[in-house]
Amino acid sequence: MTIVDIHKAETQLETLINRMLAGEAIVIAKSGQPVAHLMPIEAPQPRTPGIAKGRITNAFFEPLPEDELQAWEA
Repeated sequence: MTIVDIHKAETQLETLINRMLAGEAIVIAKSGQPVAHLMPIEAPQPRTPGIAKGRITNAFFEPLPEDELQAWEA
């Protein structure tokens, strides 16, 4: 793990990002105290159109029972 002062992180952000993407753990510190951990975000899973096709029946469109409606209104 590499600890980098916040000033160095500001001036060398692109370099630090490239190191992080290569697998290095980067921690940003302010006055010697760790304040942030640089890490990649996970790419969202692509949506699949029609995933529920054939699984929704007409019952889905029926009104909810009264006790269920009451629970939602509480």
